[in-house]
Amino acid sequence: AVRFEISRPAWVISCNCSICRRYATLWAHCPPNEGRLLAGAGATTAYVWGDRLIEFHFCTTCGVTTHYQGTDGGRVSFNLRLADDPAQVEDIRVRHFDGAGSWAFLD
Repeated sequence: AVRFEISRPAWVISCNCSICRRYATLWAHCPPNEGRLLAGAGATTAYVWGDRLIEFHFCTTCGVTTHYQGTDGGRVSFNLRLADDPAQVEDIRVRHFDGAGSWAFLD
């Protein structure tokens, strides 16, 4: 199983682009040195698409989307829908991002 550790974010992102919509993710962004993936080598596999700027990672056991990171080593985002206890994250503000059109926040 893939697990991760991050600080509690002030808000998370629900994106409506074609890939995020299909993956049904809820992204928590963090600088690369703040989030930690708690999994051994080979626990995830990556998929790079489109302009090849974002690398999506999936659990090699169950296939769930775990996180994404920029191919340039920038920001990392973890899928908070994987929280061990959903009650711990249900009160975090959700910001809606229009990745399918304007490429801007809708709120």
